[in-house]
Amino acid sequence: LNLLLGMSAALTTTLLVNYFYTPDDATESAEETKLLKSAHKTHEALHEEFNKFRWSYLSVYLVIMLADWMQGTHMYTLYLSYNVNISALFLTGFLSGAIFAPFLGSLVDKFGRKRSCIVYCVLEIAINWLEHYKSFEILLLGRVLGGISTNLLFSAFESWMATEHRKKGFPEEWMARTYSELSIGNGTTAILAGVFAQVLEDSFGHIGPFRGAIALTALALVLILRWEENYGEEKEGGHENNTLYKQFKDGWKLVGSDSKVLRIGLIQALSEGGMYTFVFMWVPTLLSMEPPGGVPTGCVFSALMMAITIGGIVFQPLENFFATKITSKSRAPELSATFAYVMASMSMSVPAICLCCAPASTCFEKILISFVVIEFCVGLSSPIAGTLRAKYVPDAYQGAIMNIFRLPLNIVVVSGTYATDVYDQYQVFGIVSALFLSAAALQSTLALGNKDEKKQVKAD
Repeated sequence: LNLLLGMSAALTTTLLVNYFYTPDDATESAEETKLLKSAHKTHEALHEEFNKFRWSYLSVYLVIMLADWMQGTHMYTLYLSYNVNISALFLTGFLSGAIFAPFLGSLVDKFGRKRSCIVYCVLEIAINWLEHYKSFEILLLGRVLGGISTNLLFSAFESWMATEHRKKGFPEEWMARTYSELSIGNGTTAILAGVFAQVLEDSFGHIGPFRGAIALTALALVLILRWEENYGEEKEGGHENNTLYKQFKDGWKLVGSDSKVLRIGLIQALSEGGMYTFVFMWVPTLLSMEPPGGVPTGCVFSALMMAITIGGIVFQPLENFFATKITSKSRAPELSATFAYVMASMSMSVPAICLCCAPASTCFEKILISFVVIEFCVGLSSPIAGTLRAKYVPDAYQGAIMNIFRLPLNIVVVSGTYATDVYDQYQVFGIVSALFLSAAALQSTLALGNKDEKKQVKAD
């Protein structure tokens, strides 16, 4: 209760800070002034058009994430009730993601991001329906499809948004606002998902949250139908003349030839790999410490999700602080990301040191606070990472390259999952800290070598 009250106070304070220190929309930037002149639009008209576009995307994203959180938080308990090999099912999902990642992105860019989002919804409805069956083989099929759908979730939707943002002629800096609201919404929907999922579980049993996820995904599918289509080709209609093999080859070629794109992918693999490993660790770690009165995991989960929301809110004021007080506007995202990864590494060093060198009874509060800090860093780094992907990864290959990035990410996640079974807890947290520190080191090289202009890459 004290933790939730403290997080509520922190969230309120953060909202006030965001209100006073986020740049005012009424002030035109130089880029916006140039766009207004070329498009013959007023400041108010451009903002109205942007807000309409932003909410058309956010409405879909928030419904999708609510559905994802609802079934994700109860998948373990469902499989436990089925008495099946849970580790094999989860490992199959990660391996499926790693196997299909290099190829799915090219399909997304070639056949359309909107169509790919629709395919994601259809797959998720099918997957959640398969969860109704206790057969291990059917559940295994669901995990294979889950690996495919996860790759689509984290590539097709963002690729569509970034390309559509530029097609409509909105200023690049406005994209950061969308990413910030995505992070805030992600934490908020996670909290709501816990409540909704519990109500459905009480009414329909362990399968209840999955039935709710089917309904929400169907709603998202209907909302997506309003979107316009876009492709992984800069010239209008160019996707029709661009073969799937060429899209695949050019995506891999760009990753190999552009060190900045490669570093963005490695940073994503290291940071998200560390984050997923932490997700596997936090519940068993707190339970193993056996604090007086036990561990209220539901309250802790809500507090961690509030920390993600706070991180998303802090993103824009922090980036604005770096841009005005420390560095240039062009380098602010890179320095903000470096700061977030260093903080994440320091937070994970706390359980690594405490569990190694101090009695468990004296460490519970310190470790719990460090878990809140790492989730804050996740909420902060998520919109920064999206901003940097939009900055360095060309629109023509967004889907292909973002799925290529998921190949090393899945390798790190599988390795992290394996580490939780064979190493002591303090050693695993040490590995997680090292992953974030490595991400910070790579990110700092982008901050030092950044130029103002984004590299534009066109299809041969």
